[in-house]
Amino acid sequence: MAGQNRKLAKIFSLLLLISAVAAAVVVAAAVVAAQPDELRNIRVRQGSPFKIALFADLHFGEDAWTGWGPLQDVHSINVMSSVLDHEKPDFVVYLGDVITANNIPIANASLHWDQALSPTRDRGIPWASVFGNHDDAHFDFMGTTRLQLMDHETGRNNLSLSQNGPRNLWPSVSNYVLQLSSSDNSGSPVAFLYFLDSGGGSYPEVISYAQTNWFNTTSQKINPDSRVPEIIFWHIPSIAYNSVAPSGMINKPCVGSINNEKVAPQDAEHGIMKALESRPSVQAVFVGHNHGLDWCCPHKKFWLCFARHSGYGGYGSWARGARILEITENPFSLKSWISMEDGAVHSEVVLNS
Repeated sequence: MAGQNRKLAKIFSLLLLISAVAAAVVVAAAVVAAQPDELRNIRVRQGSPFKIALFADLHFGEDAWTGWGPLQDVHSINVMSSVLDHEKPDFVVYLGDVITANNIPIANASLHWDQALSPTRDRGIPWASVFGNHDDAHFDFMGTTRLQLMDHETGRNNLSLSQNGPRNLWPSVSNYVLQLSSSDNSGSPVAFLYFLDSGGGSYPEVISYAQTNWFNTTSQKINPDSRVPEIIFWHIPSIAYNSVAPSGMINKPCVGSINNEKVAPQDAEHGIMKALESRPSVQAVFVGHNHGLDWCCPHKKFWLCFARHSGYGGYGSWARGARILEITENPFSLKSWISMEDGAVHSEVVLNS
């Protein structure tokens, strides 16, 4: 078995090097000016709840010149494949740290990004992504930027609903909103899904005042009476996560299975939590970043949740899995649980505010 693994890793490394040369030309091209983002729709299927799988902290591309680096990416693909085949989600969210750019010694990291997307793409499942602190972190030289990674993803994948977001927020990329629409009427929203770039890597680990203003303006425009539920995704937990974190065992009202490290929050708070707290429509915030945490805890009138470390890259040896969200249209409900690589499920919780 060990010999087979080493052989597989060598083949994988060779494919990486060959593909990197071919792909470098694409990513080296100038970034095309972004067009104004439209409110894009995802549709609930008739008679079925809408299921979302969250893949967090995959950390593809680590030590690609070794045997173990490519092999752990193979294992990460197996995790995603297992979750997708067991849960059969309608949508996938890549919740940041898709790659470990500061461990990728080539200028073009988009190849590894493509590999991380492949299990979802190969099954014809649409997805969206947000950036984490490792996705454009520097190696010994400036690597692939957030804009280049996002343009590569969206330009090559019709199933991607990811967006650069407003130009005035750059270099903060992946600030956008999607509408989950009713099975009966595409113009009738069931929920709004907000994606925010929590920074890190090439700039500070914060959600800025400008991003908060964008959220306030956008939410007031598309959901002025807060009638439609809102679900929020970003990578690095806010400082507010510290205030609800369990001390030791995870006990109710919190729900989860691992609480094995301290919350590593953003560098500062620039108003986003107050903005969320002011909106009764906000149901939950979902983050990654801390590999040893997978709990959900109530905060004010909504929930603060971690996903589950999905990748074999990055620190920690905890069993891998993914957080699953299940949205029911009428009446609205938001339920969540953890789905493991081996098919086991646990930590189910209802997150309606």
